[in-house]
Amino acid sequence: MSGHSKWATTKHKKAAIDAKRSKLWAKLIKNIEVAARVGGGDPAGNPTLFDAIQKAKKTSVPKENIDRAVKRGSGVGSEAVNYTERLYGGIGVGGIGVLVECLTDNVNRAVAEVRQAFTRNGGKVADDIGSVSRLFARKGLIVVPKSDGVGEDEVMMAALEAGAEEVTDEGDAIEVLCEATDLVAVRTAIQDAGIDYDSADVIFHPDQNLIIPVDVEGARKILRLIDALEDLDDVQNVYANFDASDEVMAELEEED
Repeated sequence: MSGHSKWATTKHKKAAIDAKRSKLWAKLIKNIEVAARVGGGDPAGNPTLFDAIQKAKKTSVPKENIDRAVKRGSGVGSEAVNYTERLYGGIGVGGIGVLVECLTDNVNRAVAEVRQAFTRNGGKVADDIGSVSRLFARKGLIVVPKSDGVGEDEVMMAALEAGAEEVTDEGDAIEVLCEATDLVAVRTAIQDAGIDYDSADVIFHPDQNLIIPVDVEGARKILRLIDALEDLDDVQNVYANFDASDEVMAELEEED
């Protein structure tokens, strides 16, 4: 398995564990609000909103919460939302590059909390975001749950013709990687083939030539930093260019 797939799978499993946490729901609601504000409140004409709603549904966010978020984002009703998008970069223990995507109504608070999370976990916020962002490329990632009759071959047949670059079996899910600009086309092809999907997101994908392998202690430290960042209300997504082997991840899971 490639480094990005292990990390994506780790995040996927973590999301399943955290699915009932109100903090995760709040992040998903915020995504919906911003998508509706930028592209309008009709999911049929706003692919970003469509995917944000799909992801929220898959993590059991109540329909009424989703509907209210769409209305707030599209300016219906008295509750206005005005979030600012920010991207921060930093270096974790062992020189691992970390990108942090934020949606915030208070930029000063967001950067202060991100900086504090790095400092408390042996890392440092980069003065130049480019020094970290160059370690990653913008890609589309679609996660398809495994079910009866749906396997890697079926997903591959649907996805590759639509422009997918890579289809990977990750055990409990199948991950489809594509160019960010092809995300809607690939996701639509998967849907048209009658295949359900859990999420479709534009992500920061680490350069495979720049991924840093970690041992158990290194994985423990970088995951501790990632957990601290993800626990912040303003943080939506965290990406890191590390690779932990199956054996390392198994040992960490035993500790949990």
